[in-house]
Amino acid sequence: MNRTSRATRPLIAIPARFSATTSALRYAAEVNARALVEAVYRAGGEPASMHPAEDGTEERLARFDGVLLPGGGDLAPHRYGAPDVHADVYDVDDLQDTFDLDVARAALRLGLPLLAICRGLQVVNVALGGTLEQHMDTDHRHLVHPVTIRRGSLLERAAGAEKADASCYHHQRVDRPGEGLTVTARAADGTPEGLELPGTRGWFTAVQWHPEDTAHEDPAQQGLFDALVRAAREGH
Repeated sequence: MNRTSRATRPLIAIPARFSATTSALRYAAEVNARALVEAVYRAGGEPASMHPAEDGTEERLARFDGVLLPGGGDLAPHRYGAPDVHADVYDVDDLQDTFDLDVARAALRLGLPLLAICRGLQVVNVALGGTLEQHMDTDHRHLVHPVTIRRGSLLERAAGAEKADASCYHHQRVDRPGEGLTVTARAADGTPEGLELPGTRGWFTAVQWHPEDTAHEDPAQQGLFDALVRAAREGH
């Protein structure tokens, strides 16, 4: 249900990330990247941090106009059926995994506009039964590289381009896509860099890179946040 007038900023839920230490707050914190929040605000949205909890996710999400699943640490490999854990898997948190997976499933069920970034893409993939490669032979951390975007995809329409320079920080990638998901962008080495779910009720696209890193200066990257907020405003 669209509750947002054109004079009101659509409310965009961003699941918080746990932080053991944060300057000036003294204790552990729940955080979101400033560049991510600013990109949503610049697009005309009202970013709202969402506290990770184990129950009531769908009811809590129903008050929002859109959802942004951000980056973060790795999902526990048992979440996608892996029998062992690679030594490079890091920052696994059971509550974070449970909440993010619930958010992904609930957002898709509700038809809420959903943009998933980096870990967020992996979360949606696993939520729909897909698997991940736990550690790439050559990872994409601290790397900006070109990606090719599939023509006619929501991603291409949002970015306004069939090629983009992607700021990446990931050592995992999609192995088997989840049910119904299609790859909409790839790096030169074949790594899936975008996913979509044709036929889904709401607007949804996912990228493996971090568009917020360069959104302040790259219209193609800011276009993803603009498209999310636009879909949230329009109610689909």
